[in-house]
Order: sequence, then C-alpha cells, then structure tokens
Amino acid sequence: MENDVLVQQRLPSLRKPAIQFAHRGARANAPENTLDAFELALRLGATGLETDVWLTSDGVPVLDHDGVVRVGIRRKSISKILRVDLPTQIPSLEDLYRACGSNFELSIDLKDSDAYSQVVSLARDFQAEARLWLCHPTWELLAGLRSETCARLVNSTRVKDMKDGPERRAAELAAAGIDAVNLHHSDWSGGLTTLFHRFNRYCIAWDAQHVRVIRDLVRMGIDGVHSDHVDRLQTGFSQAG
Repeated sequence: MENDVLVQQRLPSLRKPAIQFAHRGARANAPENTLDAFELALRLGATGLETDVWLTSDGVPVLDHDGVVRVGIRRKSISKILRVDLPTQIPSLEDLYRACGSNFELSIDLKDSDAYSQVVSLARDFQAEARLWLCHPTWELLAGLRSETCARLVNSTRVKDMKDGPERRAAELAAAGIDAVNLHHSDWSGGLTTLFHRFNRYCIAWDAQHVRVIRDLVRMGIDGVHSDHVDRLQTGFSQAG
C-alpha cells in the first residue's frame, strides 16, 4: 500500500463521496456498540456506522461484538438470553434507529446469520433498507439472500482467503449480485481497487486507524473506510484531496 501511494494520482471511486464508517460507533471516544457511541459518531461527522448483530432467545436483533455477556461468574451467549435480561448498555437495532434516525449508511456484520430477516424487516420499517450494508465472510450465503432485499451485500474477507485469486472472486461476486468486498486496509492497493471496480463492485477497507492509512486508501479509490476514529477519518479524507 505504501508504494502504491508514491506513484499515482488519486484513483476514482464508485461511491462519491466514499463512506466514513465509524467502527462500532465512535469507539475511540465512547464505549463501543452503545447508543452513546453511535450518536457521538454522527455528531462528529461520520456518514456511516458499523456494528455487529446477534439474536436474543426471543428473536430480537441486538448490537454487540462478541455475542456473549457475563451472567454472575459465567459468560453466556446472547442467543440464550431474553432481550429484557441483557445489560442495558446493549442496544437493539430498533433502539439504534429510534435514537439516531436513518440518515446514514449502516454496515452490519451478520455475526448471527439467522438475524438477517429481522434486520431487513426493521430497516424497512424505518425506510432505511437502501442504506443498509450486510456483511458476511461467506459470499455464497449472501448470494442466497440477493433476491430478498435491496440492501447492499458485502463479502468480508482477506486476499489470502481468495483461493482462486481476486479476479475470480470479483467475477463471482458480480455474477451473484454481491455488491462489495470488504478487506483489511493492508490488502488494498490501487491495482486491486481498479480490478474490483472493473466489475462494478464497491471496495471497502476496515481497521484503518491512522490518518496516513486513511488518506492513502482514499487516493486508491476506496468506496468506504471503517475506523475507530471519526476525527482521523475526516482528516485523512481531507488530505487525500
């Protein structure tokens, strides 16, 4: 990535402007995946939020990274707990929409793939389905959902896990109607964004925590960046020109 930046002008992105995703909310400034973190991220200027979803035992989609909570001295899966019995700081997806509205892009990691139907249904209720980005490492699973939603579907993976290479993956995603690929920032280069853009697939980068990394990604033509630091996102985008 470093060498890529040294040689070229800014490459075009498909998404204009690219999305500034606040990873788990403004995680650098507030407890992650809480309403406080999400609300703060939007106040600071993030144009997107990122989170993870799990279903409670009574079928409520809630936002938490690990999917387990401490009950007494033990840890218990959220899938085995009623919504009413979860710690109050864990919001539901409905809580998020009611607190923050829907005027932002929302990237959701489908940690519990069974949550898909409830997530899409809620997004529709809040007229936010078109601004929803649903992420999963298995693109074939996403392909099975394509006919059911207008939400953008995102294959979250790594280049090293593309057994047949990036070009084959880009072609597979395009054929299956998977809208985007989400890679660790260190995987991206100008050549790789150009490749996926040739197939009209969006390019998204995660774990971009430093201004220079964010700036370089934007110059490569990235379409969305996930970061814990909303202020660094804005500085990096500004420096990219």
